[in-house]
Amino acid sequence: MLTLACVLQVAIKHILKCYIKNKEQDENGKYIPSEVAIMLKLQDKSLQSEEKAAPVPLLDWYEIGREVILVLERPTPCEDMYDYILNKGGKLQEEEAKIIMKQLIHTAIDLEERNIFHQDIKTDNILIQTSSDVPRARLIDFGLSCMAEKDAMFRVFSEPPEYGPPEYFKGFSSPGSTTVWQLGVVLYETLHDPMSFSTRDFVKGRLMVHDELSEECQDFFRAYLLSLTFGLIGVVLVVL
Repeated sequence: MLTLACVLQVAIKHILKCYIKNKEQDENGKYIPSEVAIMLKLQDKSLQSEEKAAPVPLLDWYEIGREVILVLERPTPCEDMYDYILNKGGKLQEEEAKIIMKQLIHTAIDLEERNIFHQDIKTDNILIQTSSDVPRARLIDFGLSCMAEKDAMFRVFSEPPEYGPPEYFKGFSSPGSTTVWQLGVVLYETLHDPMSFSTRDFVKGRLMVHDELSEECQDFFRAYLLSLTFGLIGVVLVVL
């Protein structure tokens, strides 16, 4: 007899143990990869509302030899946000972008309340489910995530990434400001062009806001880009 278990589509993620830098204690006191520990914390059903960019659930995980293997739910049909934007002509309409950003912001607040720092929110790490007329975002890839309070300070020693907040250039960052910055980058690329944002261009004053956007949207970007650090609630109030 065919059961639901037989037709459930999954994604398999292989992680070499030598690349696992951070671990957390589980409820039994055992140290497990931070990515696993955090995804287990995200199994709360309150996170799965369709109004949120619900993280894709971890179904199971295994340690086999030199690898850690994650079995994740695979939403269908879906595509990553980068491809979704390209397939829509290289940018989204403002109303559609607003729907997706609301979902991402709700989930960012959920993570912050649980002291979970994703660290790598970008279009490549967001899936868009396309099973209805209203797009639904899903946040994926918690490989760089860690437990941290929003105001904690992280020292940054490597070359700042293209999407990193400006304070990366000064050698530090905080979960709160980094998350808000990355959400702003996602919104910018959603309405302009995927991969069009560069923190270096922003710092050098070369980042342009398209004049075909509504005045309200242009005003939002100007206010956003003039502030190097934002409070997350401030962004929520503006966008919602």
